[in-house]
Amino acid sequence: MTIFCSHCHRPLQAEMSCLPRRGKQTPTASKPFRSTKSASKARRDQINVELQALRSLLPISAREKERLSYLHTMALVCLQLRGAQMFPPGTYSAPPAGPALGTELLSLLPGFLLLLSANGKLVYISENVAQVLGLSVVELLAQGDTVFDILDGRAREDVRKKLLLAQEEPGREVTFVSEMRTSKAFRLQHGGNRAVAVCGRFTALRWPASPSATAFLALCTPVTQLPADSDASSQDNLFQSTHVLDMTFTDVTESVTYHLGYSREELIGQSWYSLLHPEDTDLAAAQHRAVGESLGAGTASGTAVLRVLRRDRTWAWLRVSARRDGGGHVITCTSRCLR
Repeated sequence: MTIFCSHCHRPLQAEMSCLPRRGKQTPTASKPFRSTKSASKARRDQINVELQALRSLLPISAREKERLSYLHTMALVCLQLRGAQMFPPGTYSAPPAGPALGTELLSLLPGFLLLLSANGKLVYISENVAQVLGLSVVELLAQGDTVFDILDGRAREDVRKKLLLAQEEPGREVTFVSEMRTSKAFRLQHGGNRAVAVCGRFTALRWPASPSATAFLALCTPVTQLPADSDASSQDNLFQSTHVLDMTFTDVTESVTYHLGYSREELIGQSWYSLLHPEDTDLAAAQHRAVGESLGAGTASGTAVLRVLRRDRTWAWLRVSARRDGGGHVITCTSRCLR
């Protein structure tokens, strides 16, 4: 009696390969071997050993090393590697007085130092950043490893344009004001993040210059904390102006003379753009479009930090809040002076 296979209907003695085989299977491209728990643990242990070795090499105190998470460790390692690429060992000699001199010099600065690569990556942040933002270098790196990660989100695109402008013309100084992230304790005490004026330029760190040896060096100085618009005690720091839709002055409060030096009669009929710093016109135009294109019965508003020319030919930093009632033909601006 011949037994036939139920799979292929051939005689069982003639074809045995049609039956599924038990036991060890050969891995294929579509079905690789699965990693065992012991292999995964061995890999994790090896990664932990490497991270501990990297952590031990960081130039920070033992107490700070103990508090570092894996994320903080890798962020600091990347910062050190970028710094080593720009400042190769042996290229520069340390000052004769050692680190103590550096600490003394930093304490004399009105702000902290910031060094960025061409694409905005953080390369160096001076230790006195904690005095300005309430965050140590390690805590600041937890926000991210680019300058855009530590800035208020609304200002990132404007800062990106400023850095691109400075990169296209090495040596050209650019300045911008942006709110930077701060510690929770700072925000609770002051009601928000801190406005910081960043003034710097791209400069060659070595000669002959190359893209990898060019960095943006800046001094970051805190400005007066921006008070709430409803704070009655701060009304002396502002003036108000009204404009037609093309931003020509139609009226301005008399206090403009104290802040900018112009009389009310001098400004009426002038364009707001004639007073703006050339580097800030794009930002002002974006704010103008956002407010001017509003339709309907609602109210459109926008805020920007801009430089305006005083009558004595110096620049004043203003935080300008513009608004237009829906359907109206007037834009009202409240300009608060920053120090």
